[in-house]
Amino acid sequence: MPDADHLHQSHPEIVKRLKRADGHLRSIVEMIEAGRPCLDIAQQLHAVEKAIGQAKKTLIQDHLDNCLEEVVGPLAREQRRPIDEFKEITKYL
Repeated sequence: MPDADHLHQSHPEIVKRLKRADGHLRSIVEMIEAGRPCLDIAQQLHAVEKAIGQAKKTLIQDHLDNCLEEVVGPLAREQRRPIDEFKEITKYL
């Protein structure tokens, strides 16, 4: 049973992206087994890699926006600056 504290609004979309990437990855395995050209395979692997990376980035940013905010929310504005800067830099993951 999922822990409600760890479910966020973005999770269904992340699951959807990962399931799509999973299906895509399975088709890439079939491409390899069928002897498709390496360029085609590399292009498809790149697409799956980007999809998974975006899912990871969304998950991390959502975690910071939700979970970390619960902890630092009560801090004074000046004390929050390092946390806010940390959250901002994660956009460059």
